Amino acid sequence: MMRKWEGGDPGVAHQKTPTCLLLTPEGAFHSFGYTARDYYHDLDPEEARDWLYFEKFKMKIHSATDLTLKTQLEAVNGKKMPALEVFAHALRFFKEHALQELREQCPSMPEKDTVRWVLTVPAIWKQPAKQFMREAAYLAGLVSRENAEQLLIALEPEAASVYCRKLRLHQLVDLSGLAPRGGRLGERRSIDSSFRQAREQLRRSRHSRTFLVESGVGELWAELQAGDRYMVADCGGGTVDLTVHQLEQPHGTLKELYKASGGPYGAVGVDLAFEQLLGRIFGEDFITTFKRQRPAAWVDLTIAFEARKRTAGPHRAGALNISLPFSFIDFYRKQRGHNVETALRRSSVNFVKWSSQGMLRMSCEAMNELFQPTVSGIIQHIEVLLAQPEVQGVKLLFLVGGFAESPVLQHAVQAALGARGLRVVVPHDVGLTILKGAVLFGQAPGVVRVRRSPLTYGVGVLNRFVDGRHPPDKLLVRDGRRWCTDVFERFVAVEQSVALGEEVRRSYCPARPGQRRVLINLYCCTAEDARFITDPGVRKCGALSLELEPTVSGSDPAGAHPGRREIRAAMQFGDTEIKVTAVDVSTNRSVRAAIDFLSN
Repeated sequence: MMRKWEGGDPGVAHQKTPTCLLLTPEGAFHSFGYTARDYYHDLDPEEARDWLYFEKFKMKIHSATDLTLKTQLEAVNGKKMPALEVFAHALRFFKEHALQELREQCPSMPEKDTVRWVLTVPAIWKQPAKQFMREAAYLAGLVSRENAEQLLIALEPEAASVYCRKLRLHQLVDLSGLAPRGGRLGERRSIDSSFRQAREQLRRSRHSRTFLVESGVGELWAELQAGDRYMVADCGGGTVDLTVHQLEQPHGTLKELYKASGGPYGAVGVDLAFEQLLGRIFGEDFITTFKRQRPAAWVDLTIAFEARKRTAGPHRAGALNISLPFSFIDFYRKQRGHNVETALRRSSVNFVKWSSQGMLRMSCEAMNELFQPTVSGIIQHIEVLLAQPEVQGVKLLFLVGGFAESPVLQHAVQAALGARGLRVVVPHDVGLTILKGAVLFGQAPGVVRVRRSPLTYGVGVLNRFVDGRHPPDKLLVRDGRRWCTDVFERFVAVEQSVALGEEVRRSYCPARPGQRRVLINLYCCTAEDARFITDPGVRKCGALSLELEPTVSGSDPAGAHPGRREIRAAMQFGDTEIKVTAVDVSTNRSVRAAIDFLSN
């Protein structure tokens, strides 16, 4: 593991750093993480207006409905720049940071193509967002397009799953064994003892299983056999990501049982709830103006809230104080003509008071209330997934990701799902589970052997027109033949199980001799039974391009029609990214093939 990040809150060792990027007024890279946050916070307010500070920007590319390489991101001061450059700045920083550490440990390490990089993304991200991350990595210089295989895109809950299946019992906390004590979550019941009890019960049962666990030194999977199923809930900053896997023998590979699901229910939701609360007290227009005109002070306020958010617990007693920056108090008085104390008295928010020490005093109930929409969204998603027939028999839930460190979330999930007989387990290093799993995935990318397609993919084709089966408005008559236009030819169906390396093959012929490029539109939908590319819900999602080398005169096979040159494309839908290769049948040479999900 890399050493701890610099900066952050005094006296606290941080294994993770926030998604904060600071660029100079000219747009050059300055700093990332705590360093960026602290430097920006210490800038003179007037000077800070010109600096470009981006925070929590990872989810922006998921929420962008029409993501392209030209999509813009807005800095705290309202200025915009291409999202691709923002992400490339961050990835370039990671690259240099990691390589510097490697050089210190291994001075003789060659520079070029030595490292296989693994970038993790939420499983619910669509293909354009994954391609966007790959393009940002190319721009940042992590790998070159010629060595694209040196960069792997890993899905976050999958990485967590790969790591969790390697854990030993003493590396886990079983939430069913936790009890409230002294205002905090109490000591955990020994997992070893609960396993020993389970072992005794199973020994007595008719369907006894063999256990390899002794005093907590065996792996967790000693309790499971081939075919057993478990769920991973990756609760991060921006999203909750759910995946359900089945353990396969003999190599311990994983099979996905249901397409990746989840939603925008990350820790950021709690921050937004706090911002909305401030809007109710001081006015939404004031908060918007304050963020724009006093950006550094706004960052100061979010830091103060973050510190309190981390101390929130379901059984905590006593109120929480949140410091308001002096510039907030001063700015409010100048804008509104009265002080913040008056605003609090006049507001309809009863559970937030004004402390004589110049702080917002928030009751524990109020803080927990800020968590509710996000936590409820997570639990609801898990319950919906558990109700699916494909995932029946799941008895174990791994709670992972940075947000899974929250006692509020842990308690709520255990309270809601423990009663259903689901065992909720949290790894000790819960915030680093995905990072460690991504390393294991990078060493063995074939560990997830079968995935489920999140969408139905296909192309539009012409078919022979059949009266009574095809609608009259789709009839096209060409050279005396009757064709049906816009027919949706399916490559893979939503929820279809697709094995790693499994190929969908199609042949395409250039329309005219000497054609240098074949471009085929790709369509997708959430329905399994779409008939036409014009059906509701079917949309163009990308383009398959085949770059053809010019044919040398006389090189075509004997008797072959020059217009019937055949290109055979093979697509793979079972990996973390959709991949395509192609071959010119007449020459048996590879053809440059790519699928672009970012072009309009």
